[in-house]
Amino acid sequence: MPTFWSEQRVLVTGGSGFVGRSVVRQLDAKAPAAVFTPSSRDYDLTQPEAARQLFDDTDPTLVIHLAARVGGIGANMAHPAELYLANLLMGTYVIEEARRKGTDKSVLVGTICSYPKIVPMPFKEETLWDGYPEETNAPYGIAKKALLVHAQANRDQYGQNSVFLLPTNLFGPGDKFHPSVSHVIPALIKKCVDAKEQGSHTLDVWGTGAATREFLYVDDAAEGMLLAAEHYDGADPVNLGSGEELAIRDLAELIARHVGFDGELKWDPSKPDGQPRRKVDTTRAEKTFGFVAHTTMEDGLRRTIEWYLANRDEAESAAF
Repeated sequence: MPTFWSEQRVLVTGGSGFVGRSVVRQLDAKAPAAVFTPSSRDYDLTQPEAARQLFDDTDPTLVIHLAARVGGIGANMAHPAELYLANLLMGTYVIEEARRKGTDKSVLVGTICSYPKIVPMPFKEETLWDGYPEETNAPYGIAKKALLVHAQANRDQYGQNSVFLLPTNLFGPGDKFHPSVSHVIPALIKKCVDAKEQGSHTLDVWGTGAATREFLYVDDAAEGMLLAAEHYDGADPVNLGSGEELAIRDLAELIARHVGFDGELKWDPSKPDGQPRRKVDTTRAEKTFGFVAHTTMEDGLRRTIEWYLANRDEAESAAF
């Protein structure tokens, strides 16, 4: 008997990116009928003609939309308009082309940045609209959240099957370590490695260290996305997370220990902390499609640091 995956023609936008590579590796093990991972050089999804051509060329039965413009606090503060427009346009055109072609299903990947700045902990999906996002990443977060509205509107009017996932902060091998785009974990790993190699006794770190984050290892996130593709068809958004909250100060100390930097961490409160706290409720993902993260923070950090040390040129090459 054919399995779910054996009959799928899967289009993975952003398939050569950080998350996309993990999704494609796991897809290969499931042996779908075909997997398409188009390059942005060949199909600029911010242009409607390119998005249309991509869907005509591939005729997918399943879309996993991962293509995005992303960055850490610094990139969000320096490029808010670009991040808003690029992410809004890419998602809009992917949703519309999937509708036009009659694609069976689309998995849209949003962001934890869409949640309000202040919201009861842990973040529950039903509180997504209860306030404005944290200011430094609001343009990116709102652009992604608009795609949820688009998907739900198309479901109501056209019966289009799109599901929307909200992963928390992702990390792992293949992440971006260039200072202009790196998120907190790769940024701290690079700083600690550089400080150790330079023999520094101190290391400057942004913010107060009091903010908290929840981190999800990239391979776990990819597994959750594929589980949702196979088993979830609901209109409601779904959080993907580990369920563990960690203060940035504790994270920095943990990374310093793994790297072997034993100097002083000097916090700079003049720099932004970002959102005060992040921790998501993962109940819906577990109940609806059986997703539970299984990679520990210690193991994930070890693998990420090992990958960075072995691939520094690649890791640091991706600027905004």
